[in-house]
Amino acid sequence: MDDVRRITLELPVRPGHVHAYLLDGRLLVDTGLGLPDARERWTARLDGVAVDRVLITHFHPDHIGAAADVAELTGAEAYQGALDYAQCVHVWDNERWPQRLVEWFERAGVPAEITDDLVEQGSLYRPFIRFVRDPHLLYEGDEVDGWRVLEVPGHADGHIALLRDGVLVSADFLLDPITPAVGWWPDSRPDPLGDYLGALGRVRELAPRIAYPGHGEPIADPVARAEALIEHHRRRLDQAEAALGGGPRSGYEVSLELFGRELRPAARRFAVAETLSHLERLVHEGRATRAGDGGSLAYTQP
Repeated sequence: MDDVRRITLELPVRPGHVHAYLLDGRLLVDTGLGLPDARERWTARLDGVAVDRVLITHFHPDHIGAAADVAELTGAEAYQGALDYAQCVHVWDNERWPQRLVEWFERAGVPAEITDDLVEQGSLYRPFIRFVRDPHLLYEGDEVDGWRVLEVPGHADGHIALLRDGVLVSADFLLDPITPAVGWWPDSRPDPLGDYLGALGRVRELAPRIAYPGHGEPIADPVARAEALIEHHRRRLDQAEAALGGGPRSGYEVSLELFGRELRPAARRFAVAETLSHLERLVHEGRATRAGDGGSLAYTQP
């Protein structure tokens, strides 16, 4: 039987929860959001368990937020993907990041009054992120307590997962029924959707028998779920390409067609970033062209 204990932590925003995992009784994967009572919550969840290592799959607030709290509480050493840690510092330890987002959304054609709301939504999480500085850095193929580290970029450039004996601890790389958000953000890799499709292709090759995700229930057929996500993005790429038929369009304009006009700021923020990742994939495939590298971005069919 797999020695995987799921620890579910509440979130004040959708989807309302996030899963951490205790592997082999000593390796903790992810820590939830750093809410004011995070230390007390973890004291109760662990109930005296001696955690040796805390591993962060990616730097998003609901996974890394309480990392420092848990490390201090348990005395555990922290581990994080090398690229992910670099981006974590770049985003969460960077006073200019909010302004960088303003500029990014403006280039994507988002109206100024909406841009302010989108950036404000992202800034709400900052007080609840306490990451561990200078963790042990991990790379593809490393092992932690017998678990193999996989680099699975897309949802986050530096996202890592763990694999052992057919068990995949996927975090947000593989979710069901949620479709992991794959966005093109400032200072990120140039083709995040291409990265993600490649990572999903690896699931076919590795063929794990079960996956433990960051949200939702365990995935009994990870290969089938990976295939479904690949097909989902194939359809979304076709929709994005069709949206360019009327001439040059901004990422924001295309997002209105792909995701609808009635979205809350938090959802629109991800919708714009995800639209951009699909448009950039079209550019890499030769199915679209991009103009305006020095200013506003516009996409057209070639």
